[in-house]
Amino acid sequence: MRADVEELIKAHAGIEREVYLDSENSSRVPDEVVRAMLPYFNESSYGNPTITHKPGWEAYEAIMDSAGKIARSIGAEPEEITFTPGETEANNLALMGSLWKRKGGKIVISEIEPLSVTNVCQMLEERGFKVAKVPVDGEGFVDLEKLKEEVDGETRLVSIAAVSNEIGTIEPIREALEIVKDRSPGAIFHTDASDAYGRIPFDVGELGVDMATLSSYKISGPRGIGALYVREGVEVGRILEGQIGTQRLWPGVENTPLIVGFAAASRMAFDGFEANVSHMRRLRDRLIDGILSGVEDTRLNGPRGDKRAPDNVNISFLRCEGEALTIELSLKGVYVSSGSACTRRILQPSHVLTAIGRRFEEAHGSILMKVTRHHTDEDMDYVLEAIPKAVERLRAIYGSMGDG
Repeated sequence: MRADVEELIKAHAGIEREVYLDSENSSRVPDEVVRAMLPYFNESSYGNPTITHKPGWEAYEAIMDSAGKIARSIGAEPEEITFTPGETEANNLALMGSLWKRKGGKIVISEIEPLSVTNVCQMLEERGFKVAKVPVDGEGFVDLEKLKEEVDGETRLVSIAAVSNEIGTIEPIREALEIVKDRSPGAIFHTDASDAYGRIPFDVGELGVDMATLSSYKISGPRGIGALYVREGVEVGRILEGQIGTQRLWPGVENTPLIVGFAAASRMAFDGFEANVSHMRRLRDRLIDGILSGVEDTRLNGPRGDKRAPDNVNISFLRCEGEALTIELSLKGVYVSSGSACTRRILQPSHVLTAIGRRFEEAHGSILMKVTRHHTDEDMDYVLEAIPKAVERLRAIYGSMGDG
């Protein structure tokens, strides 16, 4: 272990309480999910699901059963679900796979899409596609009039996330899709639903989307597994080649334990769905209200109320650097992130926060927290006590540096 990392970890000794609020980047897997996965590591169900023997048949049945559970949770059919190693891979498959036979045309996305969408679009732009980014307002809502202007007969694909992973904005997906299908009936509509799944009602049949990305760890499932919903009849090609197993679009041997864990986490998220969401929403509002009223010079990023995902808290602290604040809070046992997982190690402001009009210092002073159904009021009490102290200490340091 690197000496500097070892020292940082040692500094955490004797922490009074630990509150993990970084499910944007990873999550603790509940014991029930771990127990569901274990037989597929070391018992008779560890076989390759394409092989005709008992361990293979058991693995195959587990994958099919899991696909059915995931599909039912979004109003889809099992054969419309493709498991991938995660959200990034699912977004890559959605964009590149749906355009694999196209020689050119137009792709339309919002300004605040995750990097696994925007970076793929940049690559496709280099291959001859035109990419248009639709602006958002100060709360992150897509400008539907601008969307209408951008979508035309040359549009091949539109991708708009159902919920912003950074600021929690719940986008008007149904209205956006109606505009797209009216302006370009043949265009494919994809949504990254990773931050909607398990937190807001999301039914692909009711919405009418062609493709949707899902993530396991964002609902307290294991890392390394995600899924892409592809509506029957939508033509998508593979972006990787190799052994074809139980699914056509993603070659290789399926990771049965993680697929089973994803399905188990999904069941837990949707059992008592309304109660889970209500609990998260209440804790979210406690954090937002407590921080904004208890710490001066703070800004909430994204909307309030029902237009915001129930788990998302993103706040900018003026005169305070976000990365330093994550370290300071970590030393108190409160684990958050500064910006998104994709950008936190790059000295650039979040493209999402700049898109909604935040200044450079506001974007750099932001922290992202996500509550879960597992958090308690005692957790929130501890966080609301820790944050003002951490901010006060950092502002005092920055102030003394400025005086020097």
